Amino acid sequence: MPKRVLDVVGASVLLVGLAPLLALIAACIWLDDGRPLFFVQTRAGCRGRPFRVLKFRTLTDAPDVPTCPAAHTTRIGGVLRRWALDELPQLWNVLRGEMSLVGPRPTLPEQVAQYGPHEQTRLRVRPGLTGWAQIHGRNALSWPDRIDLDVWYVRHRSLWLDLQIVLRTPIVLLRGVGVNGPDGKNPSFSSSSASHA
Repeated sequence: MPKRVLDVVGASVLLVGLAPLLALIAACIWLDDGRPLFFVQTRAGCRGRPFRVLKFRTLTDAPDVPTCPAAHTTRIGGVLRRWALDELPQLWNVLRGEMSLVGPRPTLPEQVAQYGPHEQTRLRVRPGLTGWAQIHGRNALSWPDRIDLDVWYVRHRSLWLDLQIVLRTPIVLLRGVGVNGPDGKNPSFSSSSASHA
């Protein structure tokens, strides 16, 4: 319960405090590449329950290579992805109880369908805006490494650990590590990529 209370309070304060920035980002996206302003996609939440994740749109409307965001990122999208500002609308997901401020990043239902027992551990908690894997490499990590870090977090989670992650996230963003994976492609999960399937 304390974690949920902190999520609600934190998301509410951030949404109010960042309202001018959110409005500015929306205007920049519209001026740069038109509509839609937001990217909405079904992701798997706690216990695998599907929900609609909300992000600012950073890619062209009809990407030719969805797994290679660097190849079709809009001008403003590059800035948003570099500083993870495209993730800010997910504060609404946090407020709705679909996400937490800290936890494993939400993945696609088709990826979850391939999870083995080890990978399913990451579904025991709400997905987060930032997490243990995000401060250890983000998209530069392979899927097995990312999952291992997420599983470690789930098994050792505490409010103190969450606080450490929150405090370290701005440092990672300033360094700009792991915005995209190798060669501009983000690693994708497959059953063959799992280390403990």
